[in-house]
Amino acid sequence: MTNIPSIQQQVTNSNLTDDELYVMKHKGTERPFTSPFLEHETKPGFVGKYTCKNCDTLLYESSTMFDSGCGWPSFHTSAKGNLYPDIPNGHEIKGKSGKIGLKDNNIIQYVDNSLGMQRIEVCCLNCDSHLGHIFKGEGWEKILGKGKNDRYCINGISLNFKEEN
Repeated sequence: MTNIPSIQQQVTNSNLTDDELYVMKHKGTERPFTSPFLEHETKPGFVGKYTCKNCDTLLYESSTMFDSGCGWPSFHTSAKGNLYPDIPNGHEIKGKSGKIGLKDNNIIQYVDNSLGMQRIEVCCLNCDSHLGHIFKGEGWEKILGKGKNDRYCINGISLNFKEEN
């Protein structure tokens, strides 16, 4: 197990709204079908990167977004990250919250036993802000034809979109 080096713990952007704070720092969930990023799933022309709204860390790329119909932005792969490059993906690490998780590029995956079920929570590796959950084994590799079977179900309120020209 490796501790993630950190200058500051759990930094919170002072420009976040109450709703953004509720989702990102209190593990809330935005209402389904309210994210403006849902139209990125179905309309061509949205090319860019999705970053953490709290700390601006790269999390996802538009090429990995797909329409799952679940009501939240969905991605099949996290963006290649350069935070802590000496720690390989899948390695057990201690996040800034003190919880043990698995590194996934610039994301940390935690076991979430809330709501009477086990899920995998995904948070920003840099600031530990709650993003959403990852669901595995739902059959998306056949539907998407990309060999990926993961669905990152992400609160759009946790993201910024940086368009690429």
